[in-house]
Amino acid sequence: MTSRPLPFKPRTLYLEEPLLEFRHGQRLVYPRDGLFLYGPVGETKQLPAIRYGVIGTPDGVQRFRAWAMTMAGFIDIPPPGPRSRAVEPQHVPFPGFAEAFHADWPIDPPCLIDDLDDAEIERTLRIANRHEAIRSTVDLFLSRLVAENNRLESAPQFWFVVIPERVYDLGRPQSTVRRDDRVAGTVTITQRRARQLQTQPTLFGDDEREAEVYQYATHFRRQLKARLLKERIVTQIVRETTLAPGDFRRESGMPVRRVEDPATIAWKLGTGAYYKAGGKPWQLADVRPGVCYVGLVYKRSELMSDKRHACCAAQMFLSDGEGVVFRGALGPWFQTDTKQFHLDHDAARNLIQMVVGEYSRLHDGPPSELFIHAKSAFTDDEWRGFAAGCDDETNLVGVQIADARDDLKLYRPGEYPVIRGTALQIGERHALLWTSGYVPRLDTYMGPETPNPISVRVLRGECPQTTVLADVLGLTKINFNSCLHNDRLPVTIRFANAVGDVLISAPIDSEPKLPFKFYI
Repeated sequence: MTSRPLPFKPRTLYLEEPLLEFRHGQRLVYPRDGLFLYGPVGETKQLPAIRYGVIGTPDGVQRFRAWAMTMAGFIDIPPPGPRSRAVEPQHVPFPGFAEAFHADWPIDPPCLIDDLDDAEIERTLRIANRHEAIRSTVDLFLSRLVAENNRLESAPQFWFVVIPERVYDLGRPQSTVRRDDRVAGTVTITQRRARQLQTQPTLFGDDEREAEVYQYATHFRRQLKARLLKERIVTQIVRETTLAPGDFRRESGMPVRRVEDPATIAWKLGTGAYYKAGGKPWQLADVRPGVCYVGLVYKRSELMSDKRHACCAAQMFLSDGEGVVFRGALGPWFQTDTKQFHLDHDAARNLIQMVVGEYSRLHDGPPSELFIHAKSAFTDDEWRGFAAGCDDETNLVGVQIADARDDLKLYRPGEYPVIRGTALQIGERHALLWTSGYVPRLDTYMGPETPNPISVRVLRGECPQTTVLADVLGLTKINFNSCLHNDRLPVTIRFANAVGDVLISAPIDSEPKLPFKFYI
């Protein structure tokens, strides 16, 4: 009589907080500490100065100038709140851009477009057809950006796009304009008719040309970034209310929106500016050489008549935080039976070949380890395609990362929730990882409720589970578009939706292969 194997006995383990590396090889866990004390990783000669441009209305640019002046100096942290006797540990004073990033910060923008007509923006936003309204509003910014960027002998490293609050309010898919405030546009064809034209085209194509407006998303930010991809223009979109919140108040005298304190805003926008200008704020310490991470993302366009069709993209991230986005093939990747996205063999092979090719170009050889992170599982045919696109010497590992069940909680004694880095192994290749929770450096938990874990499951390939978990925890700390201690999701998954939304927000003729900074 054969005995049945014992089921896996769950056990907990703790992963140390990943260290970040800053200037002179110094290591700390909190980006603001490292930048305040040591400066960014690498040598100063890599980025001696920031050269940015600014586009906005006259009022918006004036507010930006005032804010830019504060970035050159010291910005103190907010005083303790009425219920606290001490300053919250997550707050770190902003020492000034040059002191934090070891690069000159120009108070006066080197490149400036300050004559956008606020009244024209308002009128365009109120066009009844929302696709026409958003595309026309994006046109106002895009046409000036492209013309100025092409005119300049030395174009800026990136542009600050300062938008009035009205653009934020009406430049999103769910926004509406009151019927009495709407203005007529030029588009007469409906979205339903535009979708029919995909399978029933007209003889001369006039309707098809008008229907093209529906290929552009009704989201100002996403569409602007998508349309600027072919122009290779990097942007940092910022609302006027972020720069000067005191200028915008309700009738009661209260601010129209609550914003973070000035030092926190400076840290976040300053880090994003340094990164988008070509600098590297920090990198993970003690990383294994030759490791490459790929995050898969799938997005479906609302105009597609076949709901199975989706755009697939891959985000390649290196251990130092550098990222490149690859746009894969458009095809019937959505499986109606499993409700998951899967590539066929050829598409999977071609996508990974592009990733490995770019990695090899940067490192003179293929990666020794390649981890594919996805929310879906992997089919046999899909995985064979991924494997065919890799070098034989590359260890290929497929990891499924998803939200765990909401009803699963883990508690510990004391006032604070579970410590970030806690993991519960529930199988030989499956664990729940708390990437949010109590953080000793901050002496608090930044979330509003009991933290939920993420599910990390090694589905394909071979790698120690603790190594996979440690990598995922580290990848929550290289979001260069902010200056937080960590995100909840690794960068391979966290920005998947953002990248995918940009890729389907406007027609893209070529297959862009651009750094991650173009998309965020």
